[in-house]
Amino acid sequence: MTDSWAEVTCLAPAAAVDLLSSYLVELSGAGVCTENRQVDTFSVEGLDDGREATISAYFPADDTLPLQVARVSAQLEELAAANSDWFFPPPVVTLVRQEEWAHSWKEHFKPFRVGERLVVKPTWEEYAAREGDLILEIDPGMAFGTGSHETTKLCLEAIEGICRGTGAFAGGNYPPPVSCLDVGCGSGILGIGALRLGFHWVVGIDIDPEAVTVAQENAELNGVADKMTLSTLPLEQVEGTFGVVVANILAEELVRMASHLVQRIAPGGFLLLSGILTEKEPLVFAGFSRFALQPLAPAREGEWSCLVYCRPA
Repeated sequence: MTDSWAEVTCLAPAAAVDLLSSYLVELSGAGVCTENRQVDTFSVEGLDDGREATISAYFPADDTLPLQVARVSAQLEELAAANSDWFFPPPVVTLVRQEEWAHSWKEHFKPFRVGERLVVKPTWEEYAAREGDLILEIDPGMAFGTGSHETTKLCLEAIEGICRGTGAFAGGNYPPPVSCLDVGCGSGILGIGALRLGFHWVVGIDIDPEAVTVAQENAELNGVADKMTLSTLPLEQVEGTFGVVVANILAEELVRMASHLVQRIAPGGFLLLSGILTEKEPLVFAGFSRFALQPLAPAREGEWSCLVYCRPA
């Protein structure tokens, strides 16, 4: 892993934050920062549409950097051409060291509640638990996933809904699932949340070895390492089926992986698809329409969607 990174910072209208952040996450393969706040740590809700925001992505400071900066500049030009009232200055490139990137945002990551019972707490913060709280101790390190970005929250809320039989899962007579496959596990937060809510076993996979390391550390921190199998194993090589398959990835990747995702759903199980901008819902619906799945009501927050399917028993 490189010791030096380049911070590529863009000044953008607040209305462009979701679109530009989604592009930068896909391009960099990591989280981004908005106004010096980790987007996967902080919701962009509350940004006034008339304000500007700084959005930063991080790339290895190597020979590939000029090409990545050129791609960012081209995306800014494309967004400006499609929206006449949007203006983007050229991106600013600053070299940072890995430890600066990994730790500078921590002062902004505070405990917060997700759904009815889950509370996400960074390891360095104190929290006075209420009766019934299920605490998720998380140190995301260099991995993507602290839980408060809309896409992660939607997944956690859906997993809780499955376990409690609430929301889209109310009145369906669904058997309680015991296993979960987390595709793109990041910090491991979804799998840890599933275990806290009553699942017996979780398999988590990610293409990033750093994410797998972080997820393993968080599993140990929460005392569930014996119930989680974490690796960089490709999805097509994962064996067995699962009561819940969750994938919090980008819409295009979900469609590309559709057949392998569906093959991993146990009869009567659920498929949760997140990381989807609401405008790309039709793309994902079309990509999964050929499978014998029952769509349930999607969940939405801000500009993001979580699509839910059930595989008939």
